[in-house]
Amino acid sequence: MIAITGANGNLGKATLSFLLKKTKPENIVAVVRDAGKLSEYAGSGMHIRVADYEDQESLERALTGVHRLLQISASATGVRAMAQETRVVHAAVKCGVQEIVYTSTLFPEESAHFHAAHICRNTEALVRQSSMRYIFFRNSMYHETIPLFIGEAMGDGRIFYPSGNGRVSFVSRRDIAEALSHVLTGPAFNNAIHDITGPEAFSFADIALELKDIAGYRDAAHTDISPEDYRKGLLGFGLDEEEAGFYASMADSIRAGEFEKTHHSLEGFLGRKPLGVQQYLRGLF
Repeated sequence: MIAITGANGNLGKATLSFLLKKTKPENIVAVVRDAGKLSEYAGSGMHIRVADYEDQESLERALTGVHRLLQISASATGVRAMAQETRVVHAAVKCGVQEIVYTSTLFPEESAHFHAAHICRNTEALVRQSSMRYIFFRNSMYHETIPLFIGEAMGDGRIFYPSGNGRVSFVSRRDIAEALSHVLTGPAFNNAIHDITGPEAFSFADIALELKDIAGYRDAAHTDISPEDYRKGLLGFGLDEEEAGFYASMADSIRAGEFEKTHHSLEGFLGRKPLGVQQYLRGLF
């Protein structure tokens, strides 16, 4: 059987939709905290198993009988996220999972500015040390994060973000999900690492120019605000220190070029060109 952790999240649900086109529902285990979040699949034959990332035994019950696992990186942050991802790997090993796909990040290095990169680095190391065969999808940032990054700029094109001249090889979440479905139903794993990116990298100045062209915003431009002002703004919106630090680290990582790499791996999985940033933005207007 094929299992997916975080199956009710955006990437998990998208992957499920593609998997159901390639294999029977009975072959799929959707691991969620709340079964009600997948109520649309009730009665489909899919195995919906409830597990809490804070509860090792519940993860072991959920992964019983699973051959292949898609471990989607945790939505939590900091020490909590690292502990959650560690529990998933340990449960998979104990349950005899033979192959694992892990959704990592594009630059999971010790020197990374992005806080989540250190969690991904730790999880990759745990998987390598296990007996499981693996494939790591080192994903760039999703297209769907662009409106979150630029906020009110979706309405006027004026972007205030502390990214400097850093560029991002934004990639479609649905394209990643489709690629994951091919891997999960494909041949035996061979301990591979794939950089999953869009075909081009864009700075936020480039994004502003796209908004000027697509939406007609005459004043569209990117203003590189200071990291300190950005962090203060996040705290002012009610985020706590850890959350603000996480989002600030994301901006720092973009400024440092940690998401600028491009690679053709995704096109190879899809057998077609991935969705580009321009196409994504046009779809929003």
